[in-house]
Amino acid sequence: MSLNDLILLQSRADSEGELLGEAANWLRNQAGCDSVDILLLADTQTITLKASTATPEQVELIQFSPQIGLTGHVLRSGKVECRHFGEAHPEEIRYPGFEVDTFGTAVFSPLRADGQAIGVAVMRWIDRTESVDLDQVSACTNDLALIIAGWKRAYMLGMNYDRLDAVSQVTETITSSPYLEEILQLLVNVTAEQFNYKVCTVRLLDEELDELVLRATQAKSTEYQRKRSIRVGESIAGKAVVEKHTIVVADVQTEEDYIGHDLAAEQGLRSMICVPLSVQDKAIGVLTCYTDAPHVFEEGEITSLETIAMQAAFAIERAKLQVRHTLMQEMHHRVKNNLQQVVSLLRLQLRHKHYPTIEDAISDSVNRILAIAAVHDLLSRDDLDRVGLLTIAKNLVGHLQQSMIGPENLVDFEVRGEDVRLTMTQATQIALVLNELLQNALEHGANGQEMKIHVTFESSGDTVTLWVANSGNSLPEGFDIQTHAHLGLQIVTNLARGLGGMFTLKDSHGWAVAEVRFTRQTND
Repeated sequence: MSLNDLILLQSRADSEGELLGEAANWLRNQAGCDSVDILLLADTQTITLKASTATPEQVELIQFSPQIGLTGHVLRSGKVECRHFGEAHPEEIRYPGFEVDTFGTAVFSPLRADGQAIGVAVMRWIDRTESVDLDQVSACTNDLALIIAGWKRAYMLGMNYDRLDAVSQVTETITSSPYLEEILQLLVNVTAEQFNYKVCTVRLLDEELDELVLRATQAKSTEYQRKRSIRVGESIAGKAVVEKHTIVVADVQTEEDYIGHDLAAEQGLRSMICVPLSVQDKAIGVLTCYTDAPHVFEEGEITSLETIAMQAAFAIERAKLQVRHTLMQEMHHRVKNNLQQVVSLLRLQLRHKHYPTIEDAISDSVNRILAIAAVHDLLSRDDLDRVGLLTIAKNLVGHLQQSMIGPENLVDFEVRGEDVRLTMTQATQIALVLNELLQNALEHGANGQEMKIHVTFESSGDTVTLWVANSGNSLPEGFDIQTHAHLGLQIVTNLARGLGGMFTLKDSHGWAVAEVRFTRQTND
């Protein structure tokens, strides 16, 4: 391959690896040596083996400081060094696992362009030779350095253009939607596609819990989609939010502060960048991007992602405001529907004469109305389009502990599982279901002795399951919901049916266990 051929390759090469692989072969032919290694400065702290005709499997794996070794000496001095086997050099060090003893002569030549050191080319001859023309070698490596530098300049110009286009594509896409969930999903999908990332995620800040909650990812892995919330200040994402600046991690599989090494290794994730989502210097979340190979996030790439994050943050806040506006418009409609639901519940009570006193009947009605109110109380929160079931359950448990549990009853509540998020309509129905099941557990389980009540949520795909279990009295022998259910359980049955789900109540291992299984809606 002539120099002209190499210049043509420079204009056609799709990647640095392709260019340097051909360049190493060209230099081997020009120098008449047996092998060539090309090592380039990745940054001021690292020199990396980028191409090798002898050990291509070591490419990208061999990295060291440019301040050490014979390669570093040549890089700093800018002078060609010729070494024969058996001749010691004061700067020489051995790289672990890299065997270079099978040569007679080696020449280390600096690669310089525009007066700047960019790397070193190492040429080796198997047999010792005294006839190496160092001037010719130097001329060849000078040409090679110019080819590499020229390609990099052209590549960076192209990358800057591509990044501007990518930023335009992402911001145009996310600003085209008024819906929060759609904005978040578009953000991760388009960013991953435009920048060729393995995984992109968005976590939004839950100010009450002081946690970053995973809200969107384009990763297909179920395990990844279920990643737990991260406390503010915890792991890399939590630190990025606290420090309000972008954080880059070279390898998440070895980074001590990163949480989730096993999952990262399983998913093949390596380098990561965390970019805070902020509005008027107030953090609202974080955009995290992962690559599937070691990657250097260059300044232009970081700037592009920070621009996208800024636009995304404004789009997110705009969507939240839109949701608030929409909810205010729909408030009358929602209140009217819920009042009709209250009327229906009161009419059901009128048909049941089992209440010993009017006070008991009114108390039941109050609790059902408060269950609906518990959902509407969440309207003032940030996540206005979705309501978390754990929050609803904790609110209801707190109310029941204050209003229904006397000093003679020792009841230990535990609310656990996934914070499954539902639309307002389904959340209201589940709040009523929970209210009835908790009251049922208290009324039929409490007997003056210590009792435990566990509330558990779980989701699998679009299927959501709720369990309310109590350790109190067992169900009557031969219990059948269809024939033995009182008003509360009839309400649960009807609500479960309205959710398109099913309700069961049975004894299991000494506990009375109520189970409601239904399909989660995507919109109201």
